[in-house]
Amino acid sequence: MIRALRHDDFDAVFTAFREAFSDYVVPLSPTRAQLQEMLTRRGWVPHLSVGAFDGARLAAFTLNGFDDGCAYDCGTGVVPSHRRRGLGREMTGFILPLLRDAGAERYVLEVIESNEPAIALYRAAGFQETRKLQCWTYDAEVSSTEPIARGAMRPEYCDVAPSWQNSTASIRRARDRFEIIGDEDGYAVVFPSNGDLAQLAVAPMARRRGVGTRLLRDAATLAGKPLRIINVDDRASGIAMFLEAAGARRTIRQLEMELLL
Repeated sequence: MIRALRHDDFDAVFTAFREAFSDYVVPLSPTRAQLQEMLTRRGWVPHLSVGAFDGARLAAFTLNGFDDGCAYDCGTGVVPSHRRRGLGREMTGFILPLLRDAGAERYVLEVIESNEPAIALYRAAGFQETRKLQCWTYDAEVSSTEPIARGAMRPEYCDVAPSWQNSTASIRRARDRFEIIGDEDGYAVVFPSNGDLAQLAVAPMARRRGVGTRLLRDAATLAGKPLRIINVDDRASGIAMFLEAAGARRTIRQLEMELLL
């Protein structure tokens, strides 16, 4: 049975999510609290999400967020025992009318570039590639005895729009503590609990002066663990060059895809 999800389906979602992503390209096994926080940041709306049930068991799901006329696929998965049954296609067909009725004008998702079956499914549904995204990790041995200045987000410093999960709206939805560091020359937003570096930007007139390197190191110091830098836009070539020079390591590449509704 395929139906829209409800808030009280979260236990089933948690179980199915861990099973579906246990053998993913990047295996995921979040705790209950971690999954709740991830979905909170991404703006999960249960009644705009869909689940395929085998009896009482949730076998497949698409978890959607919604904000300002745009829907976002927070995560789609199928447990291993129910793959290759066309559930992904059936769920897509079920959810698109719900999103249109809710006023969604666009539907956005990200998919790992090597996940060819998923990309083929999305293209068949009408999704088009909008940009390529890079993911990095920064694992430098850093420490600082100097005070770390707290700052403010300055989106105008960003050369390209952040991806959904790194947007200012997503950051503001978070229940986990995040820190905004920097000054008028630049800023960074880091989540110490998991090392997510959601945003880092330097004012155009302050670039190539070591501001970004200082922010990266201060963020790593605050987190006390390797930083996860997710979804750097391929078009922001300067950021990729900066991260590589700073010693960060590229992990995976993703495609951002969009369907106009």
